[in-house]
Parts: sequence; C-alpha cells; structure tokens
Amino acid sequence: MRPNHESLSAAVERALAMLEAVAQEPEGLSNAEISRKLQIPKSSASYILRTLEKQAYLNRDPETGRYRVGLKILSLSRGALTGIDVREVALPIMRNLTHKTGLTCHLAILDGPDAVYIEKVEPEGFIRMDTWVGRRMRVHATSVGKALVAHIAPERLEKILSERGMEKRTPKTITTVPRLMKELEKVRAQGYAVDDEENNMGARCVGAPVFNQSGVIEAAIGLSGTINQVNAHTMPRILEALKDAARHISMQLGYRAPHRRASSA
Repeated sequence: MRPNHESLSAAVERALAMLEAVAQEPEGLSNAEISRKLQIPKSSASYILRTLEKQAYLNRDPETGRYRVGLKILSLSRGALTGIDVREVALPIMRNLTHKTGLTCHLAILDGPDAVYIEKVEPEGFIRMDTWVGRRMRVHATSVGKALVAHIAPERLEKILSERGMEKRTPKTITTVPRLMKELEKVRAQGYAVDDEENNMGARCVGAPVFNQSGVIEAAIGLSGTINQVNAHTMPRILEALKDAARHISMQLGYRAPHRRASSA
C-alpha cells in the first residue's frame, strides 16, 4: 500500500510545529498543552511526541510529563550557525560590553519576517532576561528588530509588515506604519534604536546595526535590562558603549564607514 503523501506532509508539519512550540516554553509543555495549543488530537500528538522523544529531539520529564527540547537540537543549530561569521567576531566584544554595562547582550539577524537571536551573553547577578538563542522577535516592537529593518529596502519592510502585522505587545508598542516609519528615520539618524517597554513591560532595550564589508546590514547588537537599569541617567553611557561595540564588529567584518565631506565656509 502506497503512503498517503498528504498525511505524511501533515505529520511532518505537526512535528515541526510541536518542536517550535516546546522551544518557546522554558518550562516545557505537556501532551495536553501541546494538543490544545496546536489544536491537534491528543492521540496524534502523543504518537508524534513519542517519536521525537525516541529520536532525542525532545526530552520528557518523568515527574511532570512535560516535554523540553533535547540536546540533539543543538547539533542542528550548530550546523545552521557555522557559516555565520558575525557570531565569532561579535562574541568577545559582546562579553566586554556586558562586563562594562552589567546588561544582557544579544546579537540578532533578520530571518524572514523576524529578528532572531543568534548569540546571548548574560551578566553575573540575579537579574536574568527571559530570552534565548533562537528566539524569534517582532521587528516593530524590539530594539534589535528596529535596528535591522531601518536599513533594508522599503519593499522588503512592507512585505514583513503585511505578513506579520504589528501586534500590540504592550500599551507602548508602535502599531501603525506611519509611526514606525518615523521611528526608523530616527534610528537611521542617531545610529541606534530603543525599545521602551514596547515588547515587555518593565524592560528597556537598545540596539545598534552591524554592517558587513559591502555596507549591507548584517546583524544588530542589543543591550537589555530593567527600566531601573536603563534610565535617563545611565542611557548616555550605555549608548556610547553599544555604538562603539557595533562599530568594532562592523569594522572586523570589513565595513568602512563612508567619509563625510567637510562643508566649506
């Protein structure tokens, strides 16, 4: 009997959706939660989950019954990230930046319609940002997202916004295109972007663009902290360190900023 290609395709799509759903939850998800979240029959979810567990893509906690991402996923992510030289270049600079500021540092790239964290450095201490490598972020509501899309072609940005929309993440989220465009003009002019509790209440982030040898946006580097850590008093020092770090990463990627001609008197 020949396999039903449509049913095989649906099973693969469900398996991938399950992996993505579990990866978004640090505490993991149970069979019932996955079934409810993805609107998949519990029996079908159970079969796929057992297969993913058997292949080590998921681990199941025997006490809670919750599934978490397995270590085998790391081997896939390492393969995907191998060719991204910006990570290797940025990591020591990110560590220094976190040491200087005491803030969590992220490196993000634009992948399809989302900003995706590809590296993270945390400071010592008790304050931890609920973020992780591989997390996908909305570009209109995050500092790294704004820093990335401020430097792409207008038609590409238009496609992203039409595909993803502008979800209201908090009362402070920018949700209209005209307002976002005005914000991105500011980002280009000042060389950095700010997320002022626009993605999470109580958190304030700043991001700066990283350019490659061709002068094309390659990534964005960001600093995240609480509104008490990133405030009017600390912001100038934080921004100076951030922009300096972004310049150093860009230069190591071969970027040379265009010289501005001095105006004649």
